[in-house]
Amino acid sequence: MTSTAARAALDLTAGLPVADLEDLYRDLHRHPELSLHEHRTARKLAGRLRGAGFETAEGVGGTGVVGRLRNGDGPTVLLRADMDALPVQEATGLPYASTAPGVMHACGHDLHVTWLTGAAEALAAGRDAWHGTLLVVGQPAEETGQGAARMVADGLYERFGRPDTLLGQHAAPGPAGLYPHVPGLIMSASTDVDIVVHGRGGHGSRPEATVDPVVTAAHLVTRLQTVVSREIAAGESAVLTVGRIEAGSRHNIIPAEARIALNLRTQSEPVRQRMLAAVRRIALGECLASGCPREPEVTVGSTFPMTVNDAGADAAVAAVHGEVFGPGTVFDPGPAMGSEDFPQLALGAIPYAYWFVTTTPAEVWEQAPGGTLPEKLAAVPSNHSPHFAPDLSTVAPGVRTLVSGALAFLSVA
Repeated sequence: MTSTAARAALDLTAGLPVADLEDLYRDLHRHPELSLHEHRTARKLAGRLRGAGFETAEGVGGTGVVGRLRNGDGPTVLLRADMDALPVQEATGLPYASTAPGVMHACGHDLHVTWLTGAAEALAAGRDAWHGTLLVVGQPAEETGQGAARMVADGLYERFGRPDTLLGQHAAPGPAGLYPHVPGLIMSASTDVDIVVHGRGGHGSRPEATVDPVVTAAHLVTRLQTVVSREIAAGESAVLTVGRIEAGSRHNIIPAEARIALNLRTQSEPVRQRMLAAVRRIALGECLASGCPREPEVTVGSTFPMTVNDAGADAAVAAVHGEVFGPGTVFDPGPAMGSEDFPQLALGAIPYAYWFVTTTPAEVWEQAPGGTLPEKLAAVPSNHSPHFAPDLSTVAPGVRTLVSGALAFLSVA
């Protein structure tokens, strides 16, 4: 038997203006904006919310947008979409490719805003079917981990009310039409670490008069690869990536310093602390072994928390998604190593559900090499790839996931 929430969701989304939403998506994709510069995107979203009857505010936390629709007594549900793009040069060849040099919606946030717009408009138009308060949040700066915290610090809940439940979703690689859910840990913590190696510069012809920080940095990069393989238990999941190494200015100059940028992905705080301790120890040891004149500088930078779904909230959303989309569309893939700042909206207390919507076009998936799901996932363009191009067929289903998720918690007539 189909639940009341599922029936209402199907009714409210039966006549979605798909062509209009696809046009909105193409427009957002053509005009990507980096973190905390999402001015045009924010105006677009705010205009659509006002047109649907929401009390709307802009500039929350910088460039954030909040819409509130009060519809009688009942729970308050918050739907969130992130809005920022990435410093990536697009290589999709799409007719609606980015017009901003070196900037691209390579993570699907343009699709997220489109989904949120469609869901807000559908729920507003169908307000006779539910009661409660709907909060719609267009969040800036997810990619830098700043946006959620900035909106909270700017009085998000003091100004618009504290929600009872938070809901969010993310475009992901995989054959379009699947809705992965995890009732617990779904995404990992992320920690950036910067290391400065101090050497003694000089002429390339007289290395004996220098302490070469490039060689030290090279040893450091190699040794860091043993942190996960030799210091983390096999049953734990962790990743250490050296994302950048910089040193020097000319062929024949030994520089005075080298800089290394790391990213750690962890699924427990003890593992994160152990990795940070290992990074500090290895950096100090390699610099000591090289005779560096100063100890290295090790600085912990941006940090994203683990995303841990409330089991009850996720179960409620997963159940209604299974009803709306049919058997086999909802499954538990286990936690991913990607990271989000969405949990910062929860303040450590508000229950939330966060899930994925697979968006790889059918023909791309079918042509990808490999006979297993992991092999194909490794072959298709993923988030942050210059070739990432979600299928437009996911516009309507992505709206439906948010609408049905919201109705699982709002008071449905």
